[in-house]
Amino acid sequence: MSALFGWVGGAQIARAEDLLQRMAAVAHADGQATAFASAVDGALGVVGRSETRTLIEHDRARLALVGHPRYKGHCLTVPGSQPQALAFLARLRAEGAAALRDLGGDFALALHDPAAERTLLAIDRIGVHPLSYQQRGGLLTFGSTLDTLLCHPQATRELSDQALYDYLFFHVVAGPGTIYRDSWRLPAGCALSFERGNLKVLPYWQMSFSEAAAGDPSVSGKRFVDTLQQATATAAAGSECGTFLSGGTDSSTIAGMLKRATGRARTYSIGFEEGGYDEMEYARLASRHFGTEHHEYYVKPSDVRDAAPRIAGVYDQPFGNASAIPTYFCARLARADGIERLLGGDGGDELFGGNARYGKQTLLAQYHRLPGALRSSVLEPLLLRGEFTRRAPLVRKLRSYIEQARPPMPQRYESYNLLDHLQAPRVLTAEFLARVDADVPHRLLRDAHAPYRDASLVNQMLGIDLRFTLADNDLPKVTRMCALAGADVAFPMLDDDVVAFSGALPSRDKLRGTQLRPFFKESLSDFLPPQIIAKKKHGFGLPVGEWLARDPGLGELARDSLAWLKPRGIVRPEFVDELGGTLLHQHPGYYGNMVWLLVILSLWMQSRAL
Repeated sequence: MSALFGWVGGAQIARAEDLLQRMAAVAHADGQATAFASAVDGALGVVGRSETRTLIEHDRARLALVGHPRYKGHCLTVPGSQPQALAFLARLRAEGAAALRDLGGDFALALHDPAAERTLLAIDRIGVHPLSYQQRGGLLTFGSTLDTLLCHPQATRELSDQALYDYLFFHVVAGPGTIYRDSWRLPAGCALSFERGNLKVLPYWQMSFSEAAAGDPSVSGKRFVDTLQQATATAAAGSECGTFLSGGTDSSTIAGMLKRATGRARTYSIGFEEGGYDEMEYARLASRHFGTEHHEYYVKPSDVRDAAPRIAGVYDQPFGNASAIPTYFCARLARADGIERLLGGDGGDELFGGNARYGKQTLLAQYHRLPGALRSSVLEPLLLRGEFTRRAPLVRKLRSYIEQARPPMPQRYESYNLLDHLQAPRVLTAEFLARVDADVPHRLLRDAHAPYRDASLVNQMLGIDLRFTLADNDLPKVTRMCALAGADVAFPMLDDDVVAFSGALPSRDKLRGTQLRPFFKESLSDFLPPQIIAKKKHGFGLPVGEWLARDPGLGELARDSLAWLKPRGIVRPEFVDELGGTLLHQHPGYYGNMVWLLVILSLWMQSRAL
């Protein structure tokens, strides 16, 4: 995984080489070899894989880049791109953040311009490559990960209680905050300007949606397929390339596009010997359909038990998405086969309307079409307050529907939230709750929703998911696990042209009633196998609850982790006992998620000796 690290301002308190060595020890704790670029006079340093980073210097200004930034059709981090990189450096110095509107691809960058006494940090539009930072007076420190950021001797390392609460709510620490007080993460599509001690975060890009009427569907469909094929070819260029293949719509599409664009596709799949979770048959179907060179690995409970402590510690803050583990085993399988870069299908659901909750929210929205007087004066008093509604099954379903549908967007978008359903006072200690604001996660949702409040319902949901599902969750899952396996990763579905196509696509082509991603499926109906177009979304979902309840090794890991967490004053000891003792075995698929969140939190804190 390529990384940026630097500091600006204040006294030079350590040699750049020393800090970079300390950073590398953290970033490559698994013992993998590290490649260094030269540190720059104690001001900017860059560490990473040689093919995905570069350092440009001109007239005392220094521009560090990681990822796959594209400027005027050229990737700036590949050999031979020096002239284009110098041209972009000149524009960035002259125009500041405004120049970023013409920079595409996935990237993180840092510009230090002594003549202007200015430092500029930025990440890509979707947030594939993160940057974290701290400011203390006239000193700015920044890093691609919090672990590298905290290598600076003056960095603060105090945990944030609010971030711990947000983690249990979202299953990740939602940006722009981080797990540490006074440390922040740069939002997607934003730049940070640090000039003479003054810090500003400036958005340079935001997703926009058009509700214009569609043109000829056949013409639009062909243009979409051509755009996606070109995006895949661009993402695959310059490396030994393979692709994740879960057997779902997106991964199958990317596998087929890779074969069409390059003439060869090597695909990698993960299976589970667990009823209702294993979808290897669909991956094999896609492989046969496109003629890929297919590779498989079946994850076992023992794999999870052995890998969980290491994977929990690799993340720079608690990360509760259990599918990180099968993602890692898939990436490791590909790397062992000589793959340098994997392609992921992430983003297709969030751009073209593929998540099941979009259909559910459409049904919930129908409630608000009823007259307000009928809802508030008749239905809600009758069905929400009457004790008889808890006994009759049909009436109980109506009550549940109204409870979920009643809040407006975006509050009802988290109507299935696990922490809300369990109720925070039952889960967390009173002392811990007194130190946090339980409304912060809801405020973060409202902030994410605000730019899209006037859009159609499906585009409101897509706008929210670009932040919470992609930038905070799915992308860190894949990028960090690929980095741990030693592989680069790219996401053709998040190519700038594909994103722009989504923004211009009418809402009814993303969601028709409760029919998910109709345009996407219709456009690819002659490309994908019909069984894959018709199947429900699954991905690399891990049967974590079932295995925690049944496997002795995982059960022991859970018990030890929860026991370590009990005296920390975060979770109520009585709830920990109830969760591990009875609740998990009563409903593994439901309560297993909370067990896993707490296990990962415990393992992460132990890895940092907190």
